[in-house]
Amino acid sequence: MPANVDSASGFRPGLETVMKRIVAAAAFGLLTLSALPAGAEVAYLTAPIAARPGKVSMATTPKEYRLDVARHIYDSYPDRIFKGRLPPLIHAVVVLETTVDEQGRPREVKVVRGPSHAPDVTAAVREMTFRVGPLPLPSKLGSPVRFIEIWLVHKNGRFQLDALTEGQD
Repeated sequence: MPANVDSASGFRPGLETVMKRIVAAAAFGLLTLSALPAGAEVAYLTAPIAARPGKVSMATTPKEYRLDVARHIYDSYPDRIFKGRLPPLIHAVVVLETTVDEQGRPREVKVVRGPSHAPDVTAAVREMTFRVGPLPLPSKLGSPVRFIEIWLVHKNGRFQLDALTEGQD
């Protein structure tokens, strides 16, 4: 029998100590996580700042209109915009198809793709799209106007829109 094995128990004395430390560390970690205050969670849904009503978009294509809407969303949620380049891994990517009427009201916001691990982010992004209305009036486009936007959401709750993204590392 090797010299570092206790003949009575068959275990290495050092291994038992290591296992006790791992169990203790895991228990401490669980206690620490459960003791976090409820406010420590990231709030993905916030109220927009009242943007100027009655903005008129001069866009002649849905792609141009998408840029005007993205600017409007950035103006409405200035504290939620992720500044700079996004990290290589982001928390969630939500793809929405939005239908806007002639008054700039979002009439339908369909989720084309949402993260299965973060349904709360998908719900928040969808609700934020409704709350930011009215959007710029699509004066040169027929009604309804449909466009797709990709929301890139960081784990801290800040986001960028694909139309105006600063890129990703």
